[in-house]
Amino acid sequence: MRYGILFVLCLALASCARKEAAEAVRPERTGDEAHAEKHIEEANVVELSAEAQRRAGLVIEEVKPGKVEVQIKATGTVQPIDSRIVHLRPLARGRVMRVLARIGDRVEKDQVLAHFDNIEAGELSSQIDAARAELQRIRIQLANSRRQADRARNLLEVGAVPAKEYEAAESEARALEEAVRAQQSTLAGIETRLKRFGASFNGDASLTTIRAPFAGVVIKTEAAPGDVIDSSSILFSVADLSRVYVEAQVYEKDLGRIRINQPVFITVDSYAGEVFEARVAAIKDILNPQTRTAAVRCELANPGGKLKLEMFANLAIPTTDTHMALTVPSEAVQTINRRQVVFVRKADLHFEAREVQVLGDGVRLEISGGLKEGEPVVVKGAFQLKSAFLAKELESEHGHD
Repeated sequence: MRYGILFVLCLALASCARKEAAEAVRPERTGDEAHAEKHIEEANVVELSAEAQRRAGLVIEEVKPGKVEVQIKATGTVQPIDSRIVHLRPLARGRVMRVLARIGDRVEKDQVLAHFDNIEAGELSSQIDAARAELQRIRIQLANSRRQADRARNLLEVGAVPAKEYEAAESEARALEEAVRAQQSTLAGIETRLKRFGASFNGDASLTTIRAPFAGVVIKTEAAPGDVIDSSSILFSVADLSRVYVEAQVYEKDLGRIRINQPVFITVDSYAGEVFEARVAAIKDILNPQTRTAAVRCELANPGGKLKLEMFANLAIPTTDTHMALTVPSEAVQTINRRQVVFVRKADLHFEAREVQVLGDGVRLEISGGLKEGEPVVVKGAFQLKSAFLAKELESEHGHD
């Protein structure tokens, strides 16, 4: 019995020793970690007085689930519309003398893009010189013939010459008048042909210009000084980017829920918070066998040329399907340091800037992560809290300096 009691006491003492040893080797950084976590938590909290809240019109609501429209998500790139691209070729053979536009340049209607030495225009210029000289020669002949016809008429009136002589002189003058008209027509035809080349009648006719047919952007150029060109050479491609495509690859399983003219909401990183409205313009009939996707083209206006060619874009295509999810008004979500956050009330005067994962576009946004049902979120006046949060960050940075 005595040995049994001693054995139990030994076990108890050994257990206490192990506990003390474990506590002795426990990392001392636990307190630091707790402090760091508290610091991070405090860094994301902003204080706003009751009066400031009243002026900002803060409205707070508990997060609740609701019906959310299911959207098809895809990424794509900005592309020009085929029918809004023109490929500029010279109308004749020649040599490029000067190039005035490069890829990416914005150009206006009739702006000169290049000059080239037009061989055919030079030949036409020589023909014009010859035609003008011939016209001048016929006009001189006509002037002389007309004087003779007038003289014959005067003599005929006094009986000094027979009528036959007057009629011959008048006939010759009229024939020359017809020859003048024919030569003028020939000259006009050559000038019209020369005008098609954009050449000048007064200067060097062989120096021809290539002009932009409309306001747009140069998206391709194959012209360089010294190049020998002909009517098959594409010198420039100019695109009207006032309207563009966004082309995305959509998975096969989602194609059945997309139709022509269906609305699409597009966002790009360059303009955070701005939504561009588009419509489905085309759904390609060929699937990529590796990715099992098909190209979907969405057409949209491009005011101010904000959307650049090849820019990445995010597409949200609404469908008729719905599901239950946590939602907040779009006004509740703010962007801070490229993060999407909402402000969660932690106390009467304190609000936490909580990063959230947002889905969809519209009046209400689906929250897929970062919030729990029932948490109090600022749904109006969040922008004022954002301003206060940024001011606090700025003050903190100056304090560390």
